[in-house]
Order: sequence, then C-alpha cells, then structure tokens
Amino acid sequence: MIILIILILIFSCSFSLFVFFSIDTPGFRHAMTMAFAIDEINKNSKLLPNVTLGYSLYDNCATLDIGFSAALSLASGQEEQFRLLENCSGTPSVVGIVGDPFSTFSIAASSVLGLFKLPIVSYFATCSCLSDRQRFPSFFRTIPSDAFQVRAMIQILKHFGWTWVGLLVSDDDYGLHVSRTFKSDFLQLSGGCLAYSEILPWEDHPNEYKKIVDLMARSTARVVIVFAHQIHLIHLMTEVVKQNVTGLQWIASEAWTLVGGLHTPEFMPFLGGTLGIAIRRGEIPGFRDYLLKINPEEQNSENNMVKQFWEDTFHCRFLADWLEDGGTVCTGEEELRNAETELLDVTELRPEYNIYKAVYALAHALDDMLHCVPGRGPFIGHSCATLQKLEPWQLMYYLEKVNFTTPFGDQVFFDENGDALPIYDIMNWLWLPDGSTKVQNVGEVKRSVFKGEELTLDENKIFWNFKSNEPPTSVCSKSCPPGTHIARKRGKPVCCFDCIPCSEGKISNNTDSLECTSCPEDFWSSPQRDHCVLKRTEFLSYHEPLGICLTTTSLLGTFICTVVLGIFTYHRSTPMVRANNSELSFLLLVSLKLCFLCSLLFIGRPRLWTCQLRHAAFGISFVLCVSCILVKTMVVLAVFKASKPGGGTNLKWFGAIQQRGAVLVLTSIQAAICTAWLVSSSPTPHKNTQYHNDKIVYECAIGSTIGFAVLLGYIGVLAILSFLLAFLARNLPDNFNEAKFITFSMLIFCAVWVAFVPAYVNSPGKYADAVEVFAILASSFGLLVALFGPKCYIILLKPERNTKNAIMGRETTKP
Repeated sequence: MIILIILILIFSCSFSLFVFFSIDTPGFRHAMTMAFAIDEINKNSKLLPNVTLGYSLYDNCATLDIGFSAALSLASGQEEQFRLLENCSGTPSVVGIVGDPFSTFSIAASSVLGLFKLPIVSYFATCSCLSDRQRFPSFFRTIPSDAFQVRAMIQILKHFGWTWVGLLVSDDDYGLHVSRTFKSDFLQLSGGCLAYSEILPWEDHPNEYKKIVDLMARSTARVVIVFAHQIHLIHLMTEVVKQNVTGLQWIASEAWTLVGGLHTPEFMPFLGGTLGIAIRRGEIPGFRDYLLKINPEEQNSENNMVKQFWEDTFHCRFLADWLEDGGTVCTGEEELRNAETELLDVTELRPEYNIYKAVYALAHALDDMLHCVPGRGPFIGHSCATLQKLEPWQLMYYLEKVNFTTPFGDQVFFDENGDALPIYDIMNWLWLPDGSTKVQNVGEVKRSVFKGEELTLDENKIFWNFKSNEPPTSVCSKSCPPGTHIARKRGKPVCCFDCIPCSEGKISNNTDSLECTSCPEDFWSSPQRDHCVLKRTEFLSYHEPLGICLTTTSLLGTFICTVVLGIFTYHRSTPMVRANNSELSFLLLVSLKLCFLCSLLFIGRPRLWTCQLRHAAFGISFVLCVSCILVKTMVVLAVFKASKPGGGTNLKWFGAIQQRGAVLVLTSIQAAICTAWLVSSSPTPHKNTQYHNDKIVYECAIGSTIGFAVLLGYIGVLAILSFLLAFLARNLPDNFNEAKFITFSMLIFCAVWVAFVPAYVNSPGKYADAVEVFAILASSFGLLVALFGPKCYIILLKPERNTKNAIMGRETTKP
C-alpha cells in the first residue's frame, strides 16, 4: 500500500517585476533542496518503504502574515486539495512543516502550531527564545540557536583576548534576544564587557545611524560585533564610509557572514578581514545532477517557481503575448548546464544542508514510528501510532528521539529543547589585491557530547585588515601583569581597572589577579611580587665578621686562661701562687675558662640544646667565678682580723674545707635556679618575624623572664657583695693586698653588666646575642686581667718580689 504523506516547506523567495522577473536564486535553491530530499527518500527502499512523501512549497515573501496564514491553514486542514495517486484514498496527512526561516515568523507560527503539537523544523530560525519548550513544545531546528552562536563568538573573542567590544543588533526578536544573552554570557564566560550596545533600526534613519557611528568612532573598542541583516549593514556601512571610520575588526553573525551584497569596492576597505560565524557547510551527493534535470514543462507543485527561475535565468518569457518588441520566448529546452547561475554552485550548501537534515529528520521519525511493534509501543496500553490515525503529537514523540548520520558524516539528533547538536564554521573575508573578495573557512566551533565547546582556528589563514597583519588589541585596560592586582574604577565597567602593585609580603602569579595572596610564614615576596621566596635567615653566625671576632676573642680568652693556669701550675710552690688559698685561684681560672667557652654557645644557629645550655652554663660559670672571688675576699678579711689580738678564733671558720664548701653551696644555688628554670619554662629556638618582614631571625626565647632575671640577679648579688667586702679590705697593710685588685675587678664586672641590661633589651635579633657575648667576654677579661695580671707580672717579670717577706711587706734593704 502506498500512502501519501505531506511535508510543507515555508521559505523566503520573493521577487520583483521589472523587464523580466527577478527571483531570489538562494531561496529557489532552498525549495529545490526539499524537493530533492523528498525524491531521494521516496527512492530509498530502506527508509519509509511503501510510503510516499509529498510536499508543498510556500513563499512567505518575507512577510509575517503570509507565512503565518499558510502554516495555520495547512495545519487546520484548509489547504487546497492535492491530486492523489490512484492507489491512495482520503486526504493526505500533513505530518510536519520545514520552516519558517525567520525567527520572528517562527515564533508566531510555533505559538499556534504548538497547540496542535504539529512538528515544525526550522532550518534558519536561530532565536534562543525558541528553545523554550513551555512556549514552543513542537518546535525543532537543525541550525544552532543564537545562544550557541553567542557562545561561539565569545570563544573567538576569548581566544584573541578581546574583552572590550561594541555590540550592534537589529531591532527584532533575533537582535534583541541576542543582546540580552550576549551581555550576560560575555562577562560570565570571558570576563569581557561592552563598550556600547546599540539597536540598528530597520528603516533608513540617517540621524540614528550617524549617532551610532559617532559612538563607534569615539570608543576605544576596536572590535565590533553585529547581529543584524544585510539591510542594516548597508545603512550602517554607508555611514561608516562617510565618516571614514577605520581600524575596526568586524565580527559577523551568521545572518550576514555569507552575504555577497556587502563585498563591494566601497565597503571592503572597511569590512576586509571580517570574522564571521556561518552555518555548517555540508555536501549533498547528487544534488547538482538533480538541479540540472529541472524542466519547466513538468507538472508539479513547484512548476510556477521553476518557470519564474527559467525566465530570470535565460531572460525569456513563456507567454509570448506579454513580450515587448524584441523579446525572447522560452522553449524549455534551454541548456541549464551552460547558464550563468548561482543555483548550480553546490560548494557552499549551508541553509540547504539544514533543510536536507530537517526533511530526513521527519522521515526518520516516521520510519521509527512505522517500525513500532504492537503491544510494545510507547503510548497508552503499549500501543503504536498508525498512519491512518496519526496524531501530530505521536510523530513529535519519535522526532524527539531521532538519531541518524548524514552522508556528509554529521550526526543529527535533538536535545531536550529541540536543538540539534550545534556546529558553526568560522569564516574570514579575504580582500584580494585585484579588489575581489573571498570568504574562506578558517576554523570551526562546535559542541560535542563529551568535550563541550571546542574552538579550532587556523590563524595562519586569517587575513587581518591592518598594516601589522596581526589581530588588533581591544581592551579597556591592559592586563595586569603578575605582581599586581586589579582595582576597579568606580562607575566604569568591570573591564576598566587600574593595576595596583602587591604590597610587601603578598604576590600575584597570574595575569589579571583580583587580589594578592599572602606568602606563607617562612616566605616573602620577590622584588617583582610575582612569587614567594624563602625569607633570609639571620642569627649570630660563625661565618660573619661579628661572629668571627667574638669567636676569636672567646678562644683568645680561653687560651690566656690556659697560659695563666700553666704559669700558676709551674710556679705553684712560690709565695705569690700559694698566697690566699692557691686552690681557689686554680678554681677561679677554671671558672674563667668556662666563662670564655660558654660564650661560644651564643654563636651559631640556635638549637634546642644550645638554647637550654647557654644560659645555664653562663649562669653557673659566672657564679662559680664570683663565688671564688667572694670567698677569697672573705679570707683576706679574716686573716687581717686574725692578726689582731683575740682574732685568732675567726680563722677556724675559713679553713680550706669551709672555703670549698662555701663555693659549692653558692654554686649549687645557681644550679638549682637553672634547673627550676629549665624544668618549668625551658628556653627554646624561636623564629622571630617581628623585627624584619623579609627575614627570619633565629633566636632563643628565654621561656621565663623571671627565671632569667633570678639567674642574673643572683650573680649580681654575689658580685655586689664581693665588691663591698673587697672595698672594705682595700686599705689593709699588706704589700700585695689582693683586695684592691678584687675591688677593681668587681667594679669592672658590675659596670659591664649594668650596661648590659639596657643594651640587651634594645638590641634586636642576633645583636642581642652579640651584646650578651660581649658582656661575658668583657667581664671575663676584666676579672682575668685585674686578678691575675699583677700576679703574672711579678711571677714572670719581678721574681725578686715573689717572696714571702716581699708579699708581707717585711723585706729589708741591703747595705
């Protein structure tokens, strides 16, 4: 059984009457594409077997009411009756409409046809509003929506770094919807913004176009995006040429990318290098051969249109009565192959390819419907649809699930909004030296199921209409380099900003950073503020001059103590050494040696053990030293008092055992203080970042200020007590009164440590350690020189005075 199913194509193919009819050849080719697709399907035994597709062609004449009325009348069953094949019965069903090419017309038609759930598949209507399934439930299209066209353009802008652009749109649904979408997506997807956004009027309003071009000339945006039609571009470019506005990079929407009417010698100096979005180019095998077989004598639905095309192409008329003198009569036998017509140019099939896919989509939906197995269908009771009782919404169900591949290799299916898988070609207007224009393909942008939006560009092929032959720069503010951050300008778009250098300690390592980030604690910003570097470390090092001097001085003091200790050991039997308890003298020299050595613990990178040991060793060594001096002073006083009548009893309290015990007890107290300090709040290494932002000062945190104060205070008490006792004994009648030297040494010791406190408090970082080391060395040298310098002088240089009588002052003069 052969059943006739009707498809309707609504297209724009208006013509005007001059000497001959002038027909819109691209529109006529659109009609022939549908005829070819229907013929190909009917000859395909595997697709819709035993079903014949028919079609009807309607020219909307670029007028809303004509296209809308045609769609409405056909959908309501009021169309003219078609002559049926003898094997058919009944009125053929209208199962779908291919068209309308205009978004505004499609909105009007789909609003009504959606009530009937009659599928309408547009091949050229791009308004993103048509993706609203609530308003247009039966609308499908094989051309990407403006939403994707906008995203495709944004991909191009993002690729070339154009963030400051102008936008011009037509005053219709197409332009106004694009404007809203572009404004929101441009900022969101690429961080760009609009220098201006203007609406192009349909009519020729010179004043309006003058204002728009004036704005373009004043703007700093070098890229202009135009979503409009040919008529708008003609009005616009006329004013651009008049004002000679050059240096602009034009971005064309698909509505005018391939319009040859703009490739004029007048416009091309300005429009050369235009980048545009174009409908995907496809190939339809056998289509050219089909066009060559067109015969105006055949009786078919497009016969009148073929005759109009024939008359326009061959400049003849079929009605001889209407001819003017000298006219030519069309015979129908003219050779189309030899005619100069763009109809036969099938190298750039773009809207035609979409028509081809739309027809096949409806055919595949019908075929899927006919393959439904009763009892397993998708409708109520698992029923299937039949051609005899076909409801439009049943075909729409299958159309939503259609999925096939064209001979050109493109996959066709519709998403939940009725949109096909989007893909656009990127075209470039190449202005040749001979003045002609070539529109060349330089890439594509598409959305894949798995990879999302993909942009492919062959930049080597792109023609740039600038002296540099390079893409222009179009930004409101130049990108902020690493080391700076963006500071928005008040009252300006977000693309307009100042670049503020990052403050110290903060960096930005990306271009156009919104804020600077702080470096980690152990890092600091580089001079360029574009990366963090390790902070310089500072401590009293053995390798720096100050550390070398202090270390050398400490070792020198230790060496001198060793030498003095050797001298005293060698001369241990002499009166000078044995006077006033030589054991205490030896112990004093050992303690001084420890004082010199403990200063080395303050040099070098602080470690836990050095921090804990440095103050304990310092405190115990100095207490041992001062204790020996205190005991020696007390012994001097006791000996003097014992020399007086009745004073002998005082010496029993200052024997050797008592002297050792006193030194041990006094030193043990300091050891107990140090132990308590270390146990309760031990000094630890500390990374101090307060003194300098760009460096880390390694120091020992004392842990407990009270513990450190008690340690120093105890040494101070012993030193003051020694000083007072020595001061009292300074005038004793010995020839060699050691109390005088003890007084002088304690005076030096106290002076050094009194000066140490304020110097230590006000010295940051390593200099605090240097001050403490200096105090240790200065006081140690003071004690060493004051106490042992005179003795060594006598032992080595004045041996004649190293006698008991000389020391006691009883030496007699020889006659």
